[in-house]
Amino acid sequence: MIEKPLTPADVEFVTTLHGDDPVSFVVLMQPRGSKDRLLRAIDDIALGELEQAAQEGDEPEGKEALEPAERALTHSVAALEAAGSRARGHVVQRHPLEVLRGVVEETRADEVIVLTAPHFVEEFFHRDWASRARHKVGVPVLKLFAHAVDEDQPSAGG
Repeated sequence: MIEKPLTPADVEFVTTLHGDDPVSFVVLMQPRGSKDRLLRAIDDIALGELEQAAQEGDEPEGKEALEPAERALTHSVAALEAAGSRARGHVVQRHPLEVLRGVVEETRADEVIVLTAPHFVEEFFHRDWASRARHKVGVPVLKLFAHAVDEDQPSAGG
């Protein structure tokens, strides 16, 4: 699961986690939602990113966030494939943890990787994706912190 496009550093990190073993990825991305705006702003403030907190209202959400999420997903899948991995992806608009559980069952996944920015409020209350996924999927869930998105990469609206 990702929330922003994968950077080259992210791609290198996830594709080398298991050494030379061949890996494949099913990338799930959920467009941003307005219900998360306050939590994102609080996280921005906690990280000292006051300018970003002030701009949360300018970020596309809902249907407007779908196109940027699709672009970011396409970019991320292509980057994984360019690194030699098999990859496919889906933008998930509703019930992301149910979709994740279905993908794990369908593909018989060995593990789930949640690649995310730090979310202090959600993590404190164990409401972050990784904490919630651990109770749903039946396989190990690895939580990794994403690298910053370069200006040249497509945006996911976040």
